[in-house]
Amino acid sequence: MIAILSPAKTLDYSPNSKSFEQTLPVFSTETSTLVSVLRKKSKNKLKALMSISDNLAEENVNRYKSFEETFTEENSKEAIFAFKGDVYRGFDAETLSKPQIKYAQKHVRILSGLYGVLKPLDLMQPYRLEMGTKLSTRKGKNLYEFWDSKITDTLNEELENHKTKTIINLASNEYFKSVKKKNLNADIIDIVFKEYKGDELKFISFNAKRARGLMARYIVINKIKTPTGLLGFDLEDYSYSAEGSTDAALLFVR
Repeated sequence: MIAILSPAKTLDYSPNSKSFEQTLPVFSTETSTLVSVLRKKSKNKLKALMSISDNLAEENVNRYKSFEETFTEENSKEAIFAFKGDVYRGFDAETLSKPQIKYAQKHVRILSGLYGVLKPLDLMQPYRLEMGTKLSTRKGKNLYEFWDSKITDTLNEELENHKTKTIINLASNEYFKSVKKKNLNADIIDIVFKEYKGDELKFISFNAKRARGLMARYIVINKIKTPTGLLGFDLEDYSYSAEGSTDAALLFVR
C-alpha cells in the first residue's frame, strides 16, 4: 500500500538535524529536460506562466539558472524535510524516528511537477513548478502530457513489492490527475476530510491539507499496510464515518 501526497510551495532548506541514507529521484533525465526549458524563460515569462509575483519569478529564474545535475547536501535536501506546506506541518517529519522515516520511504510517495515522483528521502533542489502549469515541451502542451504514463508506470513497478496493491490518495485533484487511473494496477481509495460548522458538514481546504499530512503520519507511525487499518484514524479529533464512506472513498469528520 502506498500513500500519495502533493508537494508544497513553501520550502525550507535549513540544515537537517538528523542524518539519513539519502536517495535520488528516479526521473533525473526528465527533470533535466524541464529545467533546460525553464532556464530559457525570462522573469516576465515565468511570472505569466506560473501566475506569481515579480519577487517569486526572480527567485525561480535564479533557481533554474543555478540548478545542478549532481545532487549534493550543499544544493539539495530530502524532500520530506524540504517541503513545509500545510500537509507537511501535519506530517511533521522532524518528530518521527529513523525507523518511521524508513517506513515512509517505502509507503509514501510525493507527486511533483518537476520530479514526477519523489520518495521521502530523495534529494531535491529547490523549485517551483505546479503540475497544472501549462509548460510547453516537445512532449506536449502541459506537464500532464510531458509525464504521460511515466508516473503511473513507476507506481505500478513499486506496487509489485507490496502485498496490498492499493493507492491511498491524499493528493489534490491537480496532482492526482497525473496518475492514469485506468492503467494503475491497484485499487484507489480517496480520503476525504470534512468538519461540522453548526449543523452543516463542510470541506475546509486549509484543514483538509493538514489532515492529509496527519493521515500519512498515522500510516507511518502505526505501520498501516491495509485500508482497514485507516479506520482507526483519530488524530486531532477526526473519526471515521461509515455512513459517509464508500469502498472507493473514506470519509473522516470532526
